[in-house]
Amino acid sequence: MTHKKQHYLLNRAEEANVLLKEHLDQDHVVRVISHNDSDGISAAGVICNAISQEGGKFHVTLVPRLQDKVLDRLSQEKYKIFFFCDMGSGYVERIGRLNGQSIIADHHQTMDSTGDDEETVVHVNPHLFGLDGTQDVSASGVTYLTVKTFNKVELAGLALVGAFGDMQYANGFTGVNETILSEATEAGVVEEHEDLKISSKTEPLYKALAHTFQPAIPGISGNLEKSQAFLEKIGISYGIKFTDLANEEKDFLTEHLTRINPKIFDTVYSMPQENPALRNLEKYSEILDACGKNKKYSVGLSICLGERDSAIAEGVEYLSKYQESLIKGIRWISREGSQEMDYVQYLYTEDKGNKKIMGTLASLGIELEILNPQKPVITLSRMHQDVKVSGRTTLEMTQKGVNLGFALEQAAKSFNGAGGGHNIAAGAMVPYKELENFKNLVNDIVGSQVS
Repeated sequence: MTHKKQHYLLNRAEEANVLLKEHLDQDHVVRVISHNDSDGISAAGVICNAISQEGGKFHVTLVPRLQDKVLDRLSQEKYKIFFFCDMGSGYVERIGRLNGQSIIADHHQTMDSTGDDEETVVHVNPHLFGLDGTQDVSASGVTYLTVKTFNKVELAGLALVGAFGDMQYANGFTGVNETILSEATEAGVVEEHEDLKISSKTEPLYKALAHTFQPAIPGISGNLEKSQAFLEKIGISYGIKFTDLANEEKDFLTEHLTRINPKIFDTVYSMPQENPALRNLEKYSEILDACGKNKKYSVGLSICLGERDSAIAEGVEYLSKYQESLIKGIRWISREGSQEMDYVQYLYTEDKGNKKIMGTLASLGIELEILNPQKPVITLSRMHQDVKVSGRTTLEMTQKGVNLGFALEQAAKSFNGAGGGHNIAAGAMVPYKELENFKNLVNDIVGSQVS
């Protein structure tokens, strides 16, 4: 049955490819609009590379969310073809009213129209065919499916970078991601081997462990002092680099770390032909995520498009700064905790540094056992008259009925805001004056979901 559903999704993606090819054959510029996170940047990289390799032209914009004002601006543009990555499924009817034809390559839950009635839109989304866009395929994967007919298997690695960026590797790749992975490994684009998944093997060990967030190491990730103490306790010099350890010491360290989190020694996926800094798919996704968090979207996209020069060095530097900001943020949530309600818990900030990383802090707070894993974490960042909302929860809570995409979409809509996403991770924007009412409504909606 799942194979059949994938087949239907692939048919829809091929329909999008036919439309795209028609416009490329007529030398039309493709107007690409994508999300500014790791998956969105990867998706933009996939489609822009494919267009370029087919001899076409594109005009790309990366945005934090698809708001009415973005669509208002696009409605003034005279392009013949629009391509939306990692967004658009909540605005199918509005997109259908743009001047040109449109392709939506998204993987978020579809809240309103499926797009089947929109003559000018080809809507490619796994949820339309009963597939899971939270775990089984990311936006970069959906985008990859739309260019697959062009024989672009070399872009499969970038499609999986986006899947890592959207945390779809929690228990190994599944569904469409697994299919893309098998294509990539068969073609030699991606290789896999077992290894210790620490953030760096060339910086002092205590920093490498403290900077390891995927997977998180409870009691060590985000805490330099505890990382030092852990290494001293097991008798390994905290200032040494992993590469300088003797083989027995490497095995000894791996043994102790796997006792804390078995996932720390796992399959590593790499692109052998890539620049060494980007070879590891997970590290590549972290660099793109750091570019997004620092609002350096063009640097992330340049990396994906191979226009490298100084872009990779910049991206690595942004990742280093991002890791430092996570350490500060983890200290903050460890000290302050969350505000717990009956069914959800909240983190609120007006701090400029914390605002950039609230969604990640919510996830890490749960993984590092700082916050209560039995209640979804809703983060609230004050932005002048509005509040930016991010919600995160666990797979276990979604199995109990929690659907944050639905909860935030419904609650935000009640107060003239907008929201949506996945069951496990979602976002919204709401007016600050309605904040308390919004919090209470989200708590009530999640309460009704779990009961």
